[in-house]
Formats: sequence, C-alpha cells, structure tokens
Amino acid sequence: MLLYLLAPFVLLRLAWRGLRAPAYLRRWPERFGYIEPPLGENVIWLHAVSVGEVQAAEPVIRALLDRHPEYSILVTTVTPTGSAHLTSLFGDDVAHVYAPYDLPGAVGRFLDRVQPKLAIVMETELWPNLFHRCQQHAVPLLLVNARLSARSLAGYRRVRGLARETLAAVTEIAAQSKADAGRFESLGADPATITMTGNLKFEQRIPPSLLERAEVLRRDWGVGRPVWIATSTHEGEDELILDVFRQLRKSFSDCLLVLAPRHPERFEPVAELCRQRGYNTVLRSDHARCTAET
Repeated sequence: MLLYLLAPFVLLRLAWRGLRAPAYLRRWPERFGYIEPPLGENVIWLHAVSVGEVQAAEPVIRALLDRHPEYSILVTTVTPTGSAHLTSLFGDDVAHVYAPYDLPGAVGRFLDRVQPKLAIVMETELWPNLFHRCQQHAVPLLLVNARLSARSLAGYRRVRGLARETLAAVTEIAAQSKADAGRFESLGADPATITMTGNLKFEQRIPPSLLERAEVLRRDWGVGRPVWIATSTHEGEDELILDVFRQLRKSFSDCLLVLAPRHPERFEPVAELCRQRGYNTVLRSDHARCTAET
C-alpha cells in the first residue's frame, strides 16, 4: 500500500529528471510491466541498475551468450545511461527493457510476459515484491557480485523481518567478499546459499590494444604533465573540485584536470562552469585537441 501511495511521487521525480535528460520521459509503460518481449520461451533475465552494474555484468552476459546459445538474454536497467551502455557493449545480441517498479501488479505483469527460466540480479538490489513473485513463479533467483555495506546493513536492519523474507526468496548469493557474505548472513540469509566469488569488475577482458590507446591518450594530454582525473561527479561536487584545482595549480602550474560528470545531461553545464571559472576547456566528445593551454 505504501509503495502504491509513493508511485505518483516517483513519476514526478522521473518527469523532473526528464527535463534535463529527455530519455527519462520515454518508455514509461515498461516501468509498470507493460512490455512486448519478442524473446521466445527460453529466457534468462539479468537486472543491472545502471552503467556500473552493466559493466560488472559484462563477463556474465558474455559467458551466457557463449555457453547457452539456446537461451535469449533479457537485461533490465533503471537508467537510460545503463541502457545506452548495454547497447554499446552488446548491440542486438541481448534485449533490453526498463525494470518494473516494485509494485505487485507491475512485477506480476513483467514475470507473466517474460516467464524467465532464471533471474540474475547484480550487486545490491533487494526488492521484496520482485523477489517474492520470483519465488511464487518458481524462478531461481541469483544475487551476483553481491555487496552489502555496513551502512546499508544498518538500514535494512530497521526492517529486519522484511529483509529476511526477501532474502529467503534468493536461491544463491555470490558475495564479493567475506565481509559482504557475513553481512548478508547477519541479515538473515541462509549461510548454505552464500558463496564468496570476488568482484566481477576484475573479470573484465582487457583488449590487447588498451596500452596503445592509453599511450595515445597520454600523448594527447601531455607526456610528463601532471593529470588529475575526477570521475563520476555529482551535482555540487564540481565546484569543490575546481576550488581545489585552483590551489593545485599554484604548485603544479601545468596540471590538467580531466572532469567526468556521472550523468551525461550534466556534461555541458559542467563544461560551462569550467569556462566561467576562466579555464580553457575542451570536450572530449568534440574530439578537440588538448593543448598545453587546456
């Protein structure tokens, strides 16, 4: 009941984000389970929230495509950036829809239409209705690359009973570390379902050309030039970084700042902020040359 009451506010937030990133205004029916999956009968469903989780899931998806060609792979994300990254990695080899909100009706419609043979959820996404409905539909549910910080554990402990019931619907938990495994166990997960596998982000296949590409990038930025890379920044952090950068340049006058906002809709505003601070700024997406004055 609480989730249904919150749904209008979730949609308002989605619309608000859509003002800056129009992709959030598209495909809303998918978020309520209204999908038309052209996938056939044998479907493996993998859920990855956004870009980071999609990147971590890459070796899993490639292994599934290689070892189980008889199955279709459906990947759900929450963000458009996650969807775009998935497409850049796999093109049409996997299908994509947005994940349903954790409402009983939305989750039920999604599972009725997809009918997955296996569900794989990346990292820490504990959704009570989703997990419960997978259990009702006899869909094996794997929590992969699972992590649970001390802070998240404290939050889940406030609803310990609900968390325990949610974890009871999980078939297997592949935890990143011994600490993560211990936290899941303390939250009520069955120790027999927990395996420690390490972090999948270290299982990425490194292309042979990576070192060459790195050398080209280094020459572009300036060989021997001090470089500070500030990545995945959120709103309000860029001003702080630029303040520190001004101090750094007093000791390292040729220092180059590479600033990468987390969300694409912030690229241009952050670039404009840099210009307003008086910095000669170039956008990598413009393929502009990075000179000593940049």
